[in-house]
Amino acid sequence: MNEITINTSNQTPIEIALGIDEEGMTTARKLYAFLELDSSNYSRWCKSNITGNEFAEENVDYWAFVINDEWGGQATKDYKITAHFAKKLSVKGNSEKAEEAREYFTRLEEKVKQQVIDYSKLSPELQMFNQIFQQVAKTELEQKKLAERADQQEKNMKTIIDTFKGMDSDVGTEKWVNRCISKIAESDNFSYSFGNKYAAARNESYRRLTDRAGCRLDQKLRNAISRAEERGCTKELINQINKLSVIMQDKRLKEIYIGVIKEMMIAYRVEIA
Repeated sequence: MNEITINTSNQTPIEIALGIDEEGMTTARKLYAFLELDSSNYSRWCKSNITGNEFAEENVDYWAFVINDEWGGQATKDYKITAHFAKKLSVKGNSEKAEEAREYFTRLEEKVKQQVIDYSKLSPELQMFNQIFQQVAKTELEQKKLAERADQQEKNMKTIIDTFKGMDSDVGTEKWVNRCISKIAESDNFSYSFGNKYAAARNESYRRLTDRAGCRLDQKLRNAISRAEERGCTKELINQINKLSVIMQDKRLKEIYIGVIKEMMIAYRVEIA
């Protein structure tokens, strides 16, 4: 998309509301708030419409950046998005605000088209220089993408290597599992529908295990508690029995579960620092 020059010192109310910058771009948070969408669904909206959108390209349609002015200084992600992409996101809405956003971003695109027309009026020499500049810029962007792809592949390899560490004993394996579950839950690539994110990550791992092993983990847990009660174990010991401890006591389930955790770590591209 060609650069748009916006005079930010004399902005209209809609430009102020959308936080339009000098290049005619808004942010995901500003657009989401302007469209008056449910604030509790923002993360899922970003994942399905921006980062998980197969028709959107990072560093072309949107740019991720970190803000630290929320949640006590904790890093929070936002996305700078082009006018063209913002219009696409607004098309999905049926509200009056969505229509207002579509009209605004359509007008911005018309400005871009006008700039393209103006280039054709340049002298042959300036048109040649413009073509050279565009080609150099395109080459630089392609090189940047290749470098980012190589960096991501290196991170993925580190994830795979780190994932296979920390399982020297039963106690070590259990600690390793808990650590991995925490990392998965904290990952930007992991999404959950409701409840506690750590519980959601652990429940997903158990679902994957039961599907893979063809077992009923809830029943196995109830059986383990019943056996402990029959042996006269104290209430304190019985309360320590959980699904993970049941898995660790079953050699077959333990091996399958370790594989499940590795699979999730790689799938969600989680790094162990």
